[in-house]
Formats: sequence, structure tokens, C-alpha cells
Amino acid sequence: MASAPALSYPAGMIWLCSPDDSAESLPAAWLVSTPARPATLPERSALRRGMAARILARQLGLPPEAIAISREPRGRPLVAQPRGSGLHLSLATRAGMVAVALAHNPVGVDVEAVDEAAAPPLGVLHADEMSWLSGQPPERHALAFARLWSAKEAYVKALGTGFSRPPESFAVRLSTEGRITVWDGPRAVAASGVSRTIENGGQEILAAAMVVLG
Repeated sequence: MASAPALSYPAGMIWLCSPDDSAESLPAAWLVSTPARPATLPERSALRRGMAARILARQLGLPPEAIAISREPRGRPLVAQPRGSGLHLSLATRAGMVAVALAHNPVGVDVEAVDEAAAPPLGVLHADEMSWLSGQPPERHALAFARLWSAKEAYVKALGTGFSRPPESFAVRLSTEGRITVWDGPRAVAASGVSRTIENGGQEILAAAMVVLG
């Protein structure tokens, strides 16, 4: 089956949906739908790394055995082989969707499921985010929260900190065009990104975000 065309987004960021597609430029993120539903952390890690190795091999024109993915002490994935690639990597998995982001600067990617049945946990949001969320139509609150949270996850992944810091200590801002900007105090590293939604096989709605530093 032919893959869907690449979707170009603001700031030169690209989304692709097949591991057999190569990005003409970076940053780029691959959102690959799979039938896999890994139940454990090791299974999810294996799925992410396997997909990332396949994409890297295709992107770099190398055999799969030339690719090795490791991780930094704080858990951020690392392109260990080939050495000196200069590429930054981020991975995520949700509801069978595997996300792989590549960039020349630190990058984060995340995918979140839209949960219509649960009330959004507003206590994890910055005051600006809560204000934005309250301005959305009530029937779109679940989607709006998933978009916010995926952007926040992507940002802390790009930083390499994860949520070792309070999630309400910084604010992500989403434009109607899908742009992401981040307010994190006057000393923060510049960060920008893109957000999109996906219907995963017509069964689930997912929110995805990619954020790049610098």
C-alpha cells in the first residue's frame, strides 16, 4: 500500500507516516500505526527502538545492523551507532502508534490518547494553559487537554529532564495553525514545535506533538 504524502508544518517541521519514507529535511517525525499493543515497559521499549532503527537505517542509507540506539543516564534515547551522526532522537508509543522524531537539535515527541470519559486533571497545568482550555468548547476539552499534554511531554523530552520538574511550572501555547511555543521563564532555551491530531484506524483519536530546542 502506498504511503500517505508528507505533511509540511510551520517552522519547517515534517510529519511522515511510513517507516519506509525518508525525510528531505529535518526536523521530522514519523507517526507509524501498528497492530502492536505492548503490555509492559520492555515490550514498549523494544517496539520503539525497533521502529527507530528501521527509520534511521532508511534515513541514513545504512543496513539495519549498522544502527544502535542507546540511552543517556536520565533515559533520553541516543543514536549510539553510527557515531558522530549529529542526530537527536525522541520516541513515544501510544495505542499502537509509534512516534520517532529526528532533528539536528534536541527534540521531543509525544502521543496522547483523547479520553472523553475522564475529566482533565487541571492541577497539572499552568494558569495560562487552564485559561486557554476553559476558552475551548466543552465538547472539545478532552482533545484540547491531550494536545496541551502532548506538547508539554514533548518539551520536557527535548530538555532531557522528563517531569522531574512540576508540569505546571511552564506553559505551552497552541495556535489554531498547530504551532507550539513555550514560555518557561526568562532564562529558558528557545523552543518551538507543531501539534496535530490523528484518527488511529478510526477507533481512537490521538494528539501528537513535536518540539525542538534552539
